[in-house]
Amino acid sequence: MKHCLALILLTLPILSSGAQVEPAAKPNFVFIIADDLGWADVAFHGGNAPTPNLDKLAAESLELTQHYVAPVCSPTRAGFLTGRLWSRFGITTPINTRGLPWDTVTIARALGSVGYDTSLIGKWHLGSKPDWGPNKFGFHHAYGSLAGGISPWNHRYKKGPYSVTWHRNGELINEAGHVTDLLADEAVKWIRSRDESPFFLYLPFTAIHLPLKEPREWVDRVPASITGEVARHYAASIMHFDDAVGRIIRALEETGHRDNTLLIFTSDNGGSAAENNDLKYPDDNCPNGPLTGNNLPFRGQKGTIYEGGTRVPTIVSWPGKIRAGKDDTPVYVPDWMPTFSTLAGYLPEKNLQWDGIDLTGLILNEKTPDMRPLYIAAPRWRAVSLRYGDWKLIKANSDGNEVLELYNIRQDPSESLDQILQKPQLANQMIELLEASAAKDNELVIGEPTL
Repeated sequence: MKHCLALILLTLPILSSGAQVEPAAKPNFVFIIADDLGWADVAFHGGNAPTPNLDKLAAESLELTQHYVAPVCSPTRAGFLTGRLWSRFGITTPINTRGLPWDTVTIARALGSVGYDTSLIGKWHLGSKPDWGPNKFGFHHAYGSLAGGISPWNHRYKKGPYSVTWHRNGELINEAGHVTDLLADEAVKWIRSRDESPFFLYLPFTAIHLPLKEPREWVDRVPASITGEVARHYAASIMHFDDAVGRIIRALEETGHRDNTLLIFTSDNGGSAAENNDLKYPDDNCPNGPLTGNNLPFRGQKGTIYEGGTRVPTIVSWPGKIRAGKDDTPVYVPDWMPTFSTLAGYLPEKNLQWDGIDLTGLILNEKTPDMRPLYIAAPRWRAVSLRYGDWKLIKANSDGNEVLELYNIRQDPSESLDQILQKPQLANQMIELLEASAAKDNELVIGEPTL
C-alpha cells in the first residue's frame, strides 16, 4: 500500500485529462470570485435572494458541484493564481504582507507571455502595499482593493497601516460610489476597450464580505419575506452582485467576445455568520448584527475545514464548447492555472510543481480525471483535510490534542456520521496520504504571514 500511495503522489504533477488546443484558437478568460458567498446564498441552490443572472448562467452552463477552495480568502487567491496550494507559501490566513515570491509564475504572467492582456479588477489581498500589488505579478491593469474586504462606501480596509487601499495600477486614489458598482463599471469599461488580442480578466469582487451597507434601491428590491436589517442588506448585496455579473456577461455579448470566452464563477470560501459592523473597520455607518451566510445542507462556515467552509457554488461557461449540466468530480481552485495554460497554449519553461491538474478534458470532453488526493489546510493549520474518492479525513488540533474524523462525503455530505472508529484501515491509509501532502507545506514561504 505504501508503494502504491507513493506512486500516486509522485505522479500528481503530471496527471492531466487535457484536450489538445490549437494555439491559434486562444480563448479569453473571465474568472469571477464572490467574497464569502455561501453554498445556499444563490437562488439556484435554494437561496432566498433572487439571483436571476446566476440562475440563467447555471442553467446554460456546467456546474461543478464539488469544487473546493480554502476556508478563507487570501489562501484561495494564492491557489488560483499559482496552481499551487496556498500552504506551500505558508499562507493559511488573510494576509497583508507580501505572500508570493517575486519570481512566482502567476497565471497572469503565464498568459501574458503568450500574448494575453491581463487585468485584475477587485480584491488582491496578497500584499497590501502598492509595491506588492498585482501589477508586480503579471497584471497589466489593476484596480480595486490592495488589501481585503473593505467598507462599501469609504473603501477603507481595517484600521492600521493598510486601511487606505483603493488603487488604480498601484496608485492610491479616492473615488465616490458603492464598491460593487465601481468594480462592475471598471470591468465593463475594460472589456469594451479590448482589441483583437486575447484577454484574461480576473474579477475578485468584495461582495458579500462584511461590512455591508447596500444602496437603498437594492434594499428596497429585497423580498418582503426577508426580515431584519442585516439580513436585508445581505440579500441586497447578493442581488447587487448578481446584477454586476449580468452586466459583465452583456458586455461580453455586445462586444462579440462571449462565444470565445471561458467564464468561471465561484466563491473564495463559504458563507459567514460574523458581526457585520466590524469595529476594526473605519466607521461606514453599517447595520449591526450577524451576517446570514447560508451553507446548507453542509456543515461549517467560513474559516472551517468542513464542506460549508470549502465547497462553493461554481459555474463553468463557454457557449457552444462546454455542455450544460452538473458534474460531481472533486476538483479545486489550483486546477484553473493548468487548465487555462493548456487552453492558451502556454508551456512552462520548467516544472512549476502545480498541485492542480488540467481540467480541459473534464469540461470539454466529459473525461473524468484520475482520482487524486485533495489536501486543504485551514487557518494556522488548526485543521487539515484530505479528500480522496468518496472519503474525507480531517485532522484537527483541539486544546493540544489531535482529533481525527472520517466521513463518506458522497453518502454523508453534511458530515454528520464520523466513521473514524469503524474504518481504522482506511483511516490509516488516508493519514499516510495526508502526511505526504502536508510534507510540501512551507516550501515557498517568504515570511511570517500576519493578519
